[in-house]
Amino acid sequence: MTEQHTGGCLCGAVKFSSAAKPGPVVGCHCSQCRRQTGLYYAAVNVARAALSVEGAEVVRWYRSSEEARRGFCSNCGSALFWQADGSAEISVMASAFDEPSGLAFGHHIYCADKGDFYEISDGLPQYAVNPV
Repeated sequence: MTEQHTGGCLCGAVKFSSAAKPGPVVGCHCSQCRRQTGLYYAAVNVARAALSVEGAEVVRWYRSSEEARRGFCSNCGSALFWQADGSAEISVMASAFDEPSGLAFGHHIYCADKGDFYEISDGLPQYAVNPV
């Protein structure tokens, strides 16, 4: 039996399913992710081939840099996806998964750019940039 991991946006217009186990959760503290979410981006990478999206016509894509775009629900504004150009993977917001998600944090990236109003104190590895 194939393992399914489901989730969606706040209003329910966008639902997704991953046939592959996502993870680990990566916390991105770059200024773009912080501006989009209000704190930092907590997301998991999923193979594009393993991800199906119902309501994809409601997803709007914003080109946030020369290298990537961000997908969100055009109805409720929920941040859902981050996609690097040419990547076989797509990052999915960890909190958009239905619970129990089985997800766990792995590490933090772009910590050199983190906001000055919070600390990262979970003891997980912290990288000044993305080590990949």
